[in-house]
This record gives sequence, structure tokens and C-alpha cells, in this order.
Amino acid sequence: MKTKLLRIEFVLLLVTLATMTCSQAVAAELMLSSPTTNQVIQREAFDPRFAHEHHLGGPALGEGDVSIQGEWPNELANVKADDVVCEAKLQRLEGSFGRDLDWTACRLKRDGTRWSSSLRAPAGGWYQLEVRLRRGDSMVATGSVQPIGVGEVFVVAGQSYAEGTNDERLRVEDKFGRVVAFDIIKGKWQVAHDPIPNKADGGSIWPPLGDLLVPTARVPIGFVNVAVGGTASRQWMPGEKLFEDLKAAGLKIGRFRAVLWQQGESDVIEDLSTETYVKRLTTIRGELVKAWGFEPAWLAAKSTLHPTVYNFPDREQRIREAIDQLWQTPGFRPGPDTDILAGDNRGGPTTRRHFSGIGQRRAALLWFNAVWNEINRR
Repeated sequence: MKTKLLRIEFVLLLVTLATMTCSQAVAAELMLSSPTTNQVIQREAFDPRFAHEHHLGGPALGEGDVSIQGEWPNELANVKADDVVCEAKLQRLEGSFGRDLDWTACRLKRDGTRWSSSLRAPAGGWYQLEVRLRRGDSMVATGSVQPIGVGEVFVVAGQSYAEGTNDERLRVEDKFGRVVAFDIIKGKWQVAHDPIPNKADGGSIWPPLGDLLVPTARVPIGFVNVAVGGTASRQWMPGEKLFEDLKAAGLKIGRFRAVLWQQGESDVIEDLSTETYVKRLTTIRGELVKAWGFEPAWLAAKSTLHPTVYNFPDREQRIREAIDQLWQTPGFRPGPDTDILAGDNRGGPTTRRHFSGIGQRRAALLWFNAVWNEINRR
């Protein structure tokens, strides 16, 4: 009798193991096309009044909608979207800000071989995102991606000082790499070490700006840089290639906090009037707002000084006055006055003749002040 019972228990164990194995075998792999590795999603609903350390429940850093997309598994070709439940969770990685999010139901849509969903996620990161599809009690597909973040995203536009033609190639110092740049050509996010993807091969001011923002904003930072050296404002007007590139970049990444505009030197060389510069910039912004469908702030820097190329105080002043007027125009906000950075902040004739390494870091500090004020606007 005892032997018979042992045989029955053994058979039940084999059946259980076989069932577990089959269950694991039929769980298809979810190939996620969104979000992607190192991606930062723009946060919303951030209120600085509730972001302090002793806020009840912890610092409230805002939240954002994470778009989840991918290929519908071949193994589920005959399964309707209504027959499965989509769930997602967020797990903080080492050193991350924010908070974990346990398994949460997400509304699933299927369009042929593609599927999509979204997750309302707490600001912070880096996170690992896990996604699963359930059919009844059975797990039919799983997938994951890391790292991703819900933080602050900025589009950079203008000319050489914004692009990457400065003296020193700088690296992101945040040890978790939470300052990233979007490669528009490859469609990938990467840690924002200089040189900027698809731009000039020199240094920029954006890695140190990101490093200043990460520990204070307490979220990952993303940059999308479309600046082009030597360009005048006329080349950014609607219908021009640079306008189309800027428009496409905004449409590609969706929501972002602000445009960081560092430009003006070429307009000094072209002896542009104050009135024309103001008219051009308001036209550019107005048409982009229509195309993007929302109104990100436009932070305009005073960037007219190029000491090794020209010395036109009167012309420079006209562009500076234009920026002053823009700062008072709805939709525009004060950027930094980088014209105060002279002397050792600028490279000489034997260098790239833009910001020196120390100038890049000081310009980043000035930009931090402007960006911080924008983030904390109410």
C-alpha cells in the first residue's frame, strides 16, 4: 500500500513538473520597440511644493505615460487582444530615484502584427520595465527593457556653441549614466558623452548640465540636439531644412520640457535688425507649436559674443535687445546670458575658437539656472 502511494505521489510530481515546463514553454517573448534602452520619457504633474524630502509619502516627483509597443508574437497570431490581459511593472535599479510600481493592468490594443499599451509611471529611474500577457491563469508572453526613466527631456537648437564645436570633449560623470542623448539617425538613446551623436566632433555644454540636473531634479535627463554650426536664424525658418529637422525631432520624441536655443552669432555677422530677429523667432516657434500640438517653453540664450571672429558691439547689442524682447513674449523664457563668459572661457585662434573647457562648464552652470527656474515654474 505504501509503495502504491509513493508511486501515485511520484506520478503527480511528474505531472506537475510537466505542466510547469509546458507553461514556461508556451510563454512567448514580447519584442518591445518602445520604450527603448536609455530612453527618458518627459514627466508631467510635477509640483515643486511637494517635492521636498519630508513630504508625506516621500518626495512627489511627478509622473509620466510610458508608451509600450511591440510586435504581436507569432505564437499568439490567432489570439484576440480582448482575450488577454496586459500587465506591467517597474523595478528601480541601483541608485535610482522614484519608486517601484507593482504589476498594473494596462489597456491593450492590437493592430495586425503590432500591439500597444501605456503605463502611468512615477517619475524617476533608472527603472527596469517588465511586461506580461496573461490568458486566464496562463502566462502567454513576457518581455522587459532596461534602463528607462521618467524625467526631463530637452530639445537643443541653434548653432556651434550649442552643437559641439567647443574645445574639450566632456563625459557624463553620473556613475549610473542618467544623462542621455538621442541619436536621431539611429533612433537610439545613449549616454550623452561628447561628441554629440551625428554632430560636430568636439565638446559641448550638455554633459555637465545634465550632471547638475540629475541630483537636484532627481530624475534622468535626456537631450535631443539638432543644432548646426554657422547657421543664421533665416535658416531655421518654416520651409527650410533645419526647421523640418527640428519639427521632426519634436514629433519623434513626443512631449519634452523646453527648447534650449543658443544662437545669434551668424545674425551678428549678417547685421540683422532687432525687429527681424524677433519676428523670425516668433514665427519659428509659432509654426512648431502648430506642428507639435503642444507648447513647450522656448529658453533663448544671449549668445552673440565670438571674440576671435569679430568685434561688432553695435550689431551684438541689436541681437541682445531682440532676446530681451523675446523674454517678454508669451511662450519664450529667459535663457542664460553666455556673453558674460569672456577671457579664459573662450578658446583662442589655435583652438576650436568657441568655449574652452572651463567655459563649457560655466556655460552649463548658467544654463542650469535657467532650466531649474523653468522646471520649478508654477
